[in-house]
Amino acid sequence: MSHADHTRDPCPWVILNDFGGAFSMGAIGGGIWNGIKGSRNSPKGERLVGALSSIKARAPVTGGNFGVWGGMFSTFDCAVKGYRQKEDAWNGILSGFMTGGCLALRSGPKATLSSAVACGILLSVFEGIGVLLNRTMGEANRPIAPSLEPPPGQQVTIA
Repeated sequence: MSHADHTRDPCPWVILNDFGGAFSMGAIGGGIWNGIKGSRNSPKGERLVGALSSIKARAPVTGGNFGVWGGMFSTFDCAVKGYRQKEDAWNGILSGFMTGGCLALRSGPKATLSSAVACGILLSVFEGIGVLLNRTMGEANRPIAPSLEPPPGQQVTIA
């Protein structure tokens, strides 16, 4: 892997790290979402109790779903990197395709293919936006060569 990303941990640790991060995002986001939903669906005097009971019931489930997706995506990403021996945007797209397909396997071949294609398209949009942002933001950090002409009013002597 000549273009390997050496800023991240090796693949087994990346998988665990991504699983935990995805679980945390899902649990926090699910807590906020289900808290609002539980509050809105409760009677006027019971909004806080309804919000808390909805958070306790649904936030861990949402976190688990996010964690499974993140862990599976990271596992496929490491497998694709190991197989292709490259690190580019195609790894994420292929990993998203395989993750979407695996998560829909129990629903039959038609749902598996459509879910795989949808996740592949979603990840290609994410990767495309990432490449576009890197190119546009990278222009501002491009090194500028010093000018070879002397400032105005200064004499140049060649010895």
